[in-house]
Amino acid sequence: MADLSVNVAGVHFNNPLIAASGTFGFGREYGEFYPLSALGGISCKGITLHRRDGNPPPRIAETPSGILNAVGLQNPGVDVFIQEDLPWLKQQNTVVIANIAGNTVEEYCQMAEKLSATDVDMIELNISCPNVKSGGVQFGTSCAAVEDITAQVRRHCTKPLIVKLSPNVTDIASIAKSAEAAGADAVSMINTLTGMRIDIRTRRPVIRNNTGGLSGAAVFPVAVRMVWQVANAVSIPIIGMGGISTWEDAVEMLMAGATALQIGTVLFSDPYAPVKINEGLNRFLDENGIQSVTELTGTVQPW
Repeated sequence: MADLSVNVAGVHFNNPLIAASGTFGFGREYGEFYPLSALGGISCKGITLHRRDGNPPPRIAETPSGILNAVGLQNPGVDVFIQEDLPWLKQQNTVVIANIAGNTVEEYCQMAEKLSATDVDMIELNISCPNVKSGGVQFGTSCAAVEDITAQVRRHCTKPLIVKLSPNVTDIASIAKSAEAAGADAVSMINTLTGMRIDIRTRRPVIRNNTGGLSGAAVFPVAVRMVWQVANAVSIPIIGMGGISTWEDAVEMLMAGATALQIGTVLFSDPYAPVKINEGLNRFLDENGIQSVTELTGTVQPW
């Protein structure tokens, strides 16, 4: 069997598949399907400094080949995560990534400091959430803002720092370069695309927040393009995500330039998707005489 292990910013993953933030909770429910050690890692539900109840319903709706969501970062707060969820997660034999979001730079810094004193393996800076009315998104849409918040959080963060990038920008490569320049150890991309659907009978948007984040297979070609662009602009590792549903998608995203992958929306329709993708990756590598999954990263040959 081929070697599926990867290294991201000095952190060892048994395989490149990470459960994406917001789709896996803190792992307890999915742990009833299979051992979480089958995953390379878990990017936990986005956490904020204080408890957050999220947006009022309806806040999720199916769309063609995807999902539109505006859950609004519902979570128990960073202290509850540290006290109640993290000890259990650290027993699961997988990499634990804490995903943090905030309304101010100070909140991000406080959480980075708190989490740096814990056993989390990495911190993912979520500056790109499109489904909350305040906070998050304004930090991820300009080079100056990305560089500023990354630099400030970096001073409080002793763990490997991942910056999660928004696709809702004009030049994703420049944004990634700003994160790298400010001290990011890796970038993860793409977060959801801002979208909207309208119920033609009520003439109201299908979700209460009016707009939300579009994820799922529909966004995959956009994600591949952006990962490829960023891979040609930065030297830090890329964790690719956005509509990965099959092992073929995983191979494609790796070839575009990703070192590791996050799997999200497909988990709602098939909780076993990461296990199946890992099996497919193994078969592909063996059938093509490839000894390590790392040999796929960035091997696309543009015309």
